[in-house]
Amino acid sequence: MRTVMVMFDTLTRKYLPNYGNEQVYAPNFQRLAEKCTTFNNFYAGSLPCMPARRELHTGKYNFLHRGWGPLEPFDRSVMEVLKTNGIYTHLVTDHSHYWEDGGCTYHNRYDTWEGFRGQEGDRYVPHDIDVTVPEGHPLNKKGISVTQHYCNRTRQTVQEEMPSVKTFAAGLEFLENHAQKDNWFVQIEAFDPHEPFYVPQKFRAMYGLPENETLYWPRYGSVPEDRDYHDDLELCHKEYAALISMCDESLGRVLDFMDEHDMWKDTALIVNTDHGFLLGEHEYLGKNFPPCYDELVHTPFFLHVPGTAEGGQCDALCSTVDIAPTLLDLFGCDKEPMGELDGKSILPVIKGEEAPKDHVLFGLHGHYTCWTDGRMVYMKNAANDTQVYEYTMMPTNIRGYFSAEQLKHAEVVNGGRVTNGLPCMKMPMSNYYVQLKAEDHLYDLSVDPEETNDLIGTADVMELNRKLHEALVDADAPEEEFRRLGL
Repeated sequence: MRTVMVMFDTLTRKYLPNYGNEQVYAPNFQRLAEKCTTFNNFYAGSLPCMPARRELHTGKYNFLHRGWGPLEPFDRSVMEVLKTNGIYTHLVTDHSHYWEDGGCTYHNRYDTWEGFRGQEGDRYVPHDIDVTVPEGHPLNKKGISVTQHYCNRTRQTVQEEMPSVKTFAAGLEFLENHAQKDNWFVQIEAFDPHEPFYVPQKFRAMYGLPENETLYWPRYGSVPEDRDYHDDLELCHKEYAALISMCDESLGRVLDFMDEHDMWKDTALIVNTDHGFLLGEHEYLGKNFPPCYDELVHTPFFLHVPGTAEGGQCDALCSTVDIAPTLLDLFGCDKEPMGELDGKSILPVIKGEEAPKDHVLFGLHGHYTCWTDGRMVYMKNAANDTQVYEYTMMPTNIRGYFSAEQLKHAEVVNGGRVTNGLPCMKMPMSNYYVQLKAEDHLYDLSVDPEETNDLIGTADVMELNRKLHEALVDADAPEEEFRRLGL
């Protein structure tokens, strides 16, 4: 068995033609429908970037015990389990968070990895050089990362120099070298279409965008009410669409290679993302701060398994935590070394051998904790000011360490199932995502897929609270999570 995973960052489901979008030019994503099963009810688990990747590696929910952070010493990564079973694993990526404090232990779980610098605010090109940073749109991000981005762009003047394009080129080199070999896994992971939406003009011209940049790096938060931003947000949608079209071109190169080398008969393909993005929907930009709306968590997912029916749709409820056990299943590896998982293999579900899950959880640490059965979506936030904790042996943030105040209050505890029975440190969380006493939300996707009609004030949530409580028990959530949510 061989497996190719093509992973994009911040790929919003509703922008793909596979899910009904008729404005975005993405013919290669459309090609996936011929060979892959298209999943209609796939959900992110923990937001944002690195929490999602910890779930991909471990098959366990991250957001109940930890915010943004590295893989932990007590974690059991599926990549290491594959290695011990003789499966060669390789990562190519331009996702710079892998070599920052808050993500520095993921890439080393693979046999080999190759990284490409320069995305977003990656501290790459010296940012004290003389570059011109445009004044920018009022809805655009500002600050040191913007300056850093423009410094990085001095080394990205043509498409071939762009980090995600280099990433796909390296992925294709791996495929070329391994087309006649067996027992390998390669993860081709592109940071695009994550913001900023920096993309060559040939793609921007597809959407009528001018050569000068418009709203291309939306800052996170609510859309101000001081004026009508409809036209500006439309520009932002087009900038994002243009970047998806560039991603589509890169995806097409992988599909072409698989066609030319007749790989569909013996090579699995996974195309996925970590989460989506809000571009003015629900009056928000970005992620992290708003409730976990459908645009953020209801994600695209495509899977080709050799020897099974090609194409088709799958309505089974699945989540990021299911990827690790699915990989083990694809390669015929025992799941026991991973410990007790929150995820389950997708393969028996698509083969009709097992019933799908009846719910999944998703959320952000210290923010919304959410439950869905694929129809009802229940988003529950803090009911009180209960202290939230980090359970970790790696006290790092995105960049930098936990504060001295947090470390001063650290205590050693048994982390339970999430730490595979090993001790860890428990220390107070200090997280700007926290929103005390924000409103709960309830939506019925069967009649309200855009989540515009909040039912929270009209429905009896006692049964939903019971189901959420039960799901949190199953996930071995910490005791304070139940108190925080008023459960």
